[in-house]
Amino acid sequence: MYVVGLTGGIGSGKSAVGNCFRNLGIKVVDADQMARRVVEPGTQALAEIGEHFGNNMLLADGSLNRAALREKIFADNHAKIWLEQLLHPLIRQLTRTELDSAISPYAVLESPLLIEMGQNAIVNRVLVVDVPEETQIARASSRDSNSETQIRAIIASQINRKDRLAAADDIIDNTCPLEELPALVAKLHQRYLEEAASAERRAPSFL
Repeated sequence: MYVVGLTGGIGSGKSAVGNCFRNLGIKVVDADQMARRVVEPGTQALAEIGEHFGNNMLLADGSLNRAALREKIFADNHAKIWLEQLLHPLIRQLTRTELDSAISPYAVLESPLLIEMGQNAIVNRVLVVDVPEETQIARASSRDSNSETQIRAIIASQINRKDRLAAADDIIDNTCPLEELPALVAKLHQRYLEEAASAERRAPSFL
């Protein structure tokens, strides 16, 4: 399966780009959704989080208290490392399964931490959605309940803009009006269709 890795910082419009690919009939695997699925109620990972950090990490309905866990790992780097060692292999396994099940001509892996988590190693191309930092802050502030300080902390925890762009094969400058975005994605879609078809022709056949 030919896979395009889609990434961008908070507030870049990465999800809007992902939706454009969905509208074109392409399977988009959202890494954030994979991360939520591996800690759903009843999973072994959620049980281990509760045992390690305490039951205050669980809400009354048995689901993960994401706010409490986020606060914990931002304040304690050892806690962050422990959590990553628990969850990252599970997320990778589930992500691979979802990508392999795609029936579209190619698939898209949408991940804010594509490069940081080394997920770019399992994709054929990296597509970065890029906007200036001040645009990130303005968009994320209007969308989320996070303060500017929190948003800047999230930006600081992600790979810096220069290094993200250096890792890109393709870049969408998302400072354009929202109505122009589908056309930009459609142009890349045609290229990816051609590249996916070419990759399939080059694949060895054992028939």
